[in-house]
Amino acid sequence: MSRQDIKTKMQAVSFSQVTVEDSFWKPRMTVNRERTIPHQYQECKQTGRIDAFDLNWQPGMEPMPHYFWDSDVAKWIEAASYSLVTHPDPKLEALLDEVIAKIVSAQQPDGYLNVYFTVVEPEKRWKNLGMWHELYCAGHLIEAAVAHYEATGKRTLLDAMCRYADYIDSVFGPGKRDGAPGHQEIELALVKLYRVTGNERYLALSMFFLYQRGQKPSVFERELAHLSEEDARLNRHFFCQGDTFDSRYCQDHLPVREQREVTGHAVRAMYMYCAMVDVGIETGDEALIEASRRLWENVCRRRMYITGGIGPSRDNEGFTVDYDLPNETAYAETCAAVGLIFWNHRLLHIDGDGRYADEMERALYNGSISGISLDGEKFFYVNPLASKGNHHRQSWFGCACCPPNISRLIASIGGYIYSESADTAYVNLYVAGEGNVRVGDLNVKLSQRSNYPWDGDIKLVVAPERAAEFTLALRIPSWARSAQVRVRGRIWDHHKTLESGYVKIHRLWWPGDVVELYLPMPVELVESHPAVAANAGVVAIQRGPVVYCLEAVDNPVPLHRIVVPTDTEFAVKFEPDLLGGVVTVSAEAFAVDDGDWEGTLYRAKSDTAEKRVPVTIKAIPYYAWDHREPGEMRVWLRSC
Repeated sequence: MSRQDIKTKMQAVSFSQVTVEDSFWKPRMTVNRERTIPHQYQECKQTGRIDAFDLNWQPGMEPMPHYFWDSDVAKWIEAASYSLVTHPDPKLEALLDEVIAKIVSAQQPDGYLNVYFTVVEPEKRWKNLGMWHELYCAGHLIEAAVAHYEATGKRTLLDAMCRYADYIDSVFGPGKRDGAPGHQEIELALVKLYRVTGNERYLALSMFFLYQRGQKPSVFERELAHLSEEDARLNRHFFCQGDTFDSRYCQDHLPVREQREVTGHAVRAMYMYCAMVDVGIETGDEALIEASRRLWENVCRRRMYITGGIGPSRDNEGFTVDYDLPNETAYAETCAAVGLIFWNHRLLHIDGDGRYADEMERALYNGSISGISLDGEKFFYVNPLASKGNHHRQSWFGCACCPPNISRLIASIGGYIYSESADTAYVNLYVAGEGNVRVGDLNVKLSQRSNYPWDGDIKLVVAPERAAEFTLALRIPSWARSAQVRVRGRIWDHHKTLESGYVKIHRLWWPGDVVELYLPMPVELVESHPAVAANAGVVAIQRGPVVYCLEAVDNPVPLHRIVVPTDTEFAVKFEPDLLGGVVTVSAEAFAVDDGDWEGTLYRAKSDTAEKRVPVTIKAIPYYAWDHREPGEMRVWLRSC
C-alpha cells in the first residue's frame, strides 16, 4: 500500500513504562484489579456470557445469548490483560487462558466468530449490519486479542482474531460486499491489528469500512430494503424520520472527510473519530485529520458537559443540537466519556496541543470515573448532572458495555501521563510515580511527587541516563492561570516558552535535576455559554480539574433553593475518611425562605422581595456522588 505517514508531534509512552504511585489513581487501579475485574468476570459467568462460547444453547433455553454479549467478554479480557502488564498475577493469567480457550473453540471453520449468529440465528449472519453488532463485537474481540498478546506474548487469541479478520476481509471490500458497521469499533481495532502484525490488508479493511459512510443511497438504506418488517424494527426507529431515511444516528449522513458536526449516538461517534485519526496517521490522509479537528471544535466547544460527559439525549444515546445540555435528563453515557478520552489522546499526539489534554483530563477526573463506585462493583450507565435522588449505580446491566469500558481505562491509566518525541519529553497529566521516556536515543526517567488533584504542588525529578540537552514540556492546564515553574530552584519564566499549552524547558539536563511546578487551585465559580438555556443564571463549582456537586445529605435545604453569591469565600478541607479521601468545599450562601408562602402558589413579584436566609453549603467531587444516603444532587446552582 503506497502511503505517506503523517508525522505526529509526539508519541504516547506505553503504560508498561509507567508506575503509578499516587493517592488518587493507584487506589483505583488496586480496586479495579482486586474487585472490579473479578466482579465483572462473575457477572459475565453468571449471566451466561462466558459459557455461551461453548455453543450449547438450544431453543427454549434461558438465558438466550444476545448479539452484543461477545463484546462484554472481550472488554473484560482487555481490562484483565492490561492489569497483568502492571501487576503480574498467575491466577488471573490462567483464568484468561481458560476464557480465551472457550472463545477460540467457538470459532467456525471459515473463521467466523459470533455466538448469537452461530447458535441462535445462523441464517442471519451479516444480514443486518446496521443494528446487530456483528462487526462491533469483532472489533472488541480484536482489541482484546492485541491487548492479551502484548501483555503475555501468547498468540492464541491473536491468531484466532487474525483468522476472523481474514474471513471478514474475504466478505467485505472493493469488488466484494458493500457494508459498514452500524456501531463503529472494528475500524480502530483493525488499525491496532495492523500495527501489531504488519498486515496491510487489515489497514485497508479499516479504510474500506470508514469510507463506506456517506454514500447516496446509504449502505444502511440499501440493507434495510432487504430486511423483514420484524428485523427492521430497530433500524426504522433509529434511521427513519417519518418516511425519510436519515442515518445521522450512526454518522452515515456524509462521507467522513466532509463531516463537521457531531450527530447521533455518542459512543459510535467517538469510536469512529478515533479510527479517523488512526487511519489518517497511517495513510497520510490529512483530510481525515482536518475533519477530526473540525468535529472536535463542535463537540468540545458546543456539545460537552462541564464533567466531560457527552450526549444529552436518551432517545438516541447521543447528540442533539449545539448548546443543548440539560442536567437532570443528561444521558452522558459512561462509554461516551471513555471514548472522548480515547479520541482526545489521539488528537493530542497529532498536534501536540494541550487543549486536547485539558479535555482528556476533564473527562478523566469527572465524567468517566463517576461511572464506577468507589468499591469498584457498581456502575452508572447514565451520568446526569442533577438528580432527585432516584438514580443509582447498579452491579450490572443487560447491556453491559460501560462496566468493562471504564475498567479497561483505569487499568491502562498510566498510558495517558507521558509522551515523547525525538527531542522532547512531555508530561500530560500530573500523577505521582515514575515514567520511562525515550527522547531520541536517550532514556529519561521522570519521577513525579504530588498530591494531585487535591494539591497543585508538583515536584518532578529528571533523570536522563547521561547528561544531555533536550526539552522537557510540562502541560499548564487551562484552569491554571497563575502557574509558577522552578528549575533547580530558580524561577523559570514559563510565559516566554509557553507553546500550545505546554511550557517548554530546553536545557542541558543532569541526572537528578529537579523541576517544581506550582498550579494554584482556587475554588472557582464557572458559568456556561449564554446559549446553554439549561444553565441560565447558574454556576458550577470547580477546583483544579475537579468539578463539584452538592448532595442533600450535606446541605440543610432543598438544593434548588440555594443561591451562591459570586463573591462568597470558599473553605477547602481534605477529609481523609470521606468518600475514599476527598477535598470538600464549603461556603456561606443563601436559601430562599418559603415561610411566608403558606396557602399561596403564585403571587406578584412586586408584592414582596424574595426572602433569603443564610446557610452553609458543602460540595463534594462530582465523581463521588451517590455513595451515601439517597437524595438530591446538583452541579449547577443559582447565583447572585
